Amino acid sequence: MAKDHERSLHEIKEFIKKYCDERDWDQFHNAKDLAIALSIEASELLEPFRFKSKEEVEELFKDPKKREDIEDEMADVLYFLFRLAQRYNIDLSEAFDRKMEKSSKKYPIDKAKGSNKKYNEF
Repeated sequence: MAKDHERSLHEIKEFIKKYCDERDWDQFHNAKDLAIALSIEASELLEPFRFKSKEEVEELFKDPKKREDIEDEMADVLYFLFRLAQRYNIDLSEAFDRKMEKSSKKYPIDKAKGSNKKYNEF
């Protein structure tokens, strides 16, 4: 298995493209359905944390089976995000950098540091 530092975003997108091409899934993977799937998977990621205290959440990550279940849900979210980007030729690194630049303007360090307020509450 590859580690984060061993694989580029492009390589992941290419892997997913090949995986889906082999299964003829383009017909099912339009933007709407991929966004729905992404939302569903993100919601499934929430499930193990529901009604848990901070301490109970920390314990989840110490249990190998529960940790793997959480990792599987995270991988599902990643898969659908990358598939959406791959299908619609979105450069995730560019999109991320652009969004972080916008967020940096909304959340300047002098106002946002140590605060959980939304940018319109400063």
